[in-house]
Amino acid sequence: MSTRLHNLTAATKHRANHVETITPPDLEENFAENTFSIDEMRKRLPKEVFQGMVNCITKGSPIATHHAEIVALTMKEWALERGATHFVHWFQPLTGGTAGKHDSFISPTVVGRAITSLRGKDLIQGEPDASSFPNGGLRATHEARGYTVWDPSSPAFLVENENGSYLAVPTCFVSWTGEALDHKTPLLRSIDALDRQARRVLRMLGKDTERVQTTVGAEQEYFLIDEEYFYRRPDLVNTGRTLLGANPPKGQQLDDHYFGEIPGRQLSCMLDAEKELYRLGIPVKTRHNEVAPSQYELAPVFETSGIASDHQHLIMITLKRIARKHGLVALLHEKPFADLNGSGKHINWSISTDDGENLLEPGHAPHENLTFLIFCTAVIRAVYKHQDLLRLSVTSAGNDHRLGANEAPPAILSVFLGSQLYDLYQKLINGDELTSAKDTDLFLGVSMLPLVPKHAGDRNRTSPFAFTGNKFEFRAVGSSQGLAFPNVVLNATVAESLRDFANSLRDALRGKDKNDPEVFKKTVLDLLSKIAMESQSILFEGDNYAETWHEEAEERGLLNLRTSVDALQHFDSEKNVALFSSFGILSAAELEARKEVAFEQYEMAIDIEGRTLENLVRTQIIPAGFEYLNELLQISLHSSKAGLKSKAVSPAAHTAESVNRHLSELVSAVDELTEQLNVHVDDLHENARHKKDNVIPAMLKVRQAADALEGLTPHDKWPLPNYSEILFLH
Repeated sequence: MSTRLHNLTAATKHRANHVETITPPDLEENFAENTFSIDEMRKRLPKEVFQGMVNCITKGSPIATHHAEIVALTMKEWALERGATHFVHWFQPLTGGTAGKHDSFISPTVVGRAITSLRGKDLIQGEPDASSFPNGGLRATHEARGYTVWDPSSPAFLVENENGSYLAVPTCFVSWTGEALDHKTPLLRSIDALDRQARRVLRMLGKDTERVQTTVGAEQEYFLIDEEYFYRRPDLVNTGRTLLGANPPKGQQLDDHYFGEIPGRQLSCMLDAEKELYRLGIPVKTRHNEVAPSQYELAPVFETSGIASDHQHLIMITLKRIARKHGLVALLHEKPFADLNGSGKHINWSISTDDGENLLEPGHAPHENLTFLIFCTAVIRAVYKHQDLLRLSVTSAGNDHRLGANEAPPAILSVFLGSQLYDLYQKLINGDELTSAKDTDLFLGVSMLPLVPKHAGDRNRTSPFAFTGNKFEFRAVGSSQGLAFPNVVLNATVAESLRDFANSLRDALRGKDKNDPEVFKKTVLDLLSKIAMESQSILFEGDNYAETWHEEAEERGLLNLRTSVDALQHFDSEKNVALFSSFGILSAAELEARKEVAFEQYEMAIDIEGRTLENLVRTQIIPAGFEYLNELLQISLHSSKAGLKSKAVSPAAHTAESVNRHLSELVSAVDELTEQLNVHVDDLHENARHKKDNVIPAMLKVRQAADALEGLTPHDKWPLPNYSEILFLH
């Protein structure tokens, strides 16, 4: 049996591992059983200590040191009961993933025995090496000290293995000088910044609240493919995407995969992953087939943005780990397969008070809802003023393949409001009397069917930043990306808009009777009208995929930062440094460091892709092509000797000419790729630009020649699993 046939047989005959059925009662009983949750703390902590933890989580109050000692002891006892032997300060370095150093609970005694211990100071602070993580110049190699600092707002959790488990404590990661070396620290700073400015605005509206939080629900798109195919594709193993591969006869053109029946093996994997996520207290809610074959989506319900960021990393880690148990591999790359839809991570973002009020809820009469109008206008202004920041918050080499294709929003930022709110804002801009359409019922023409509530505005799936009822959906985020930095940008930019609005309203009310409701309302609406007028070019209700929108956006003066290299140049602009430093979220040095890390990660990703493709083509594709060409030439020569050759070129000779032509193109293209990869550029930014302008086009030429050769090569002679096998054979 050929290797290829063996792979096909193994993939199609694979049976999912046994998965314990989850009954409805188990969902409630098992939810968050692997987290040191509020409920667990209520059971185990003294009342005073428990209240201190609750105040920390809900109000942002600091934890007393003597309380931390009690929490550490109780957390250790809980973890030991569940089989843990180690604890880890779990953090999010600038690699984009997670990290942690495992420390045992064991402490030796003077008599040669050992006790288990977790002290308050061990819980509060750890000390990993700070020089070996990306730092953008914030730390030198010989300056290694760094600190991990406990984040009490995010629950500690257990990570289980067949041979035991360990306690993971979410932390921040900072340098000896206190500079943020991670994504979590600026996220928490940005949450505090928005909280302060939002409560300031609410007080001016006569509303008193103790805490305002941003809430996030992130839709995770991903592919599930058979591991047999994955491990026989060096490009997938090394880069997460296929660097070559001819289009299959059937892709996604029939739209038959979207929301379709989930294959049994994949569904079994999802059920298993969801069970683990429930036990970690992650409220995953929906699952479905996405547009491309073998593509799926999973989404949790809303959580506060700090916890949602941690949970999103756990979702990605769990998906990859559980997939392996089912003989599958979860691909989180933004564009694993050319000419098929890529994967994003839509961030559904809103603002809520601690007493449950959603500040982006328009209500039945949004034109009368001053709170909504103020906060919605603040978001619109933030997107308009900081298009560059929102664009660069989603930069990566992978996401560049996805953004701008007719499957994802373009690199141009715009805000979609829907007909109801768009009409309301036009009235606000023009100074007309404010009115808004109301939701109606939709009759389907069948008497037995109930009336369906029809919203006053439609949805726009082509918009990068769309209002969707009581939240905004940021659709440009990449599927492999964490939530932290995009949320830092959203929080910081909206905090700035709220601060500026509060300052302007304070000044506008001077000398007026601000206790008069009509005077106050008119002053607010006049100010909102001015802000909306200045920001109106960011509002767009049409098709963001259309070429005409690119032309219109340019006329409006909107930015079109097509690639990561274009966007990253704006990272530490004077405007952006002023924004982040004014709130203490990121200093100029911390911002510059992130710019350098982003450039470095982009450049290295392209370099790895280029060298992987070069090696793959030289060691597998070209030899396979020559083997087939030799076979064709032998057939042609045999035909000639047998006297079968006529004036017409034999089929074998004709095919040999085509194969030889594509092989020649491929050899030439890979030589050019090698040359471009070996160009030495000292400056990091120029090196990244060289990769974008020269290496990526060279890779595309190699791919085009290789894909053409694949179309001529017999199935059993092509060394790689093809698209049809990977995507359709489960």
